[in-house]
Amino acid sequence: MAEMKVWYDQTGDVLEVLFEDAAAALEEISEDVFERRTPDGRIVGIMVLNFSRHDQGQLRLPLAVTAVATQ
Repeated sequence: MAEMKVWYDQTGDVLEVLFEDAAAALEEISEDVFERRTPDGRIVGIMVLNFSRHDQGQLRLPLAVTAVATQ
């Protein structure tokens, strides 16, 4: 099962969330907010530049959670 990875680079002030380790390109979806998209269009991560400058109460990220039962 894949694990979600979250990290914050304080020096660069960058928050990154990866859902899957796959080759992907960044696409800006709003100011300082990027999606990592694979060539087939899957979103495999989110990056937020200048994270500490954003009002975290107003920051909206396009995330959907799907639960998968495992045995």
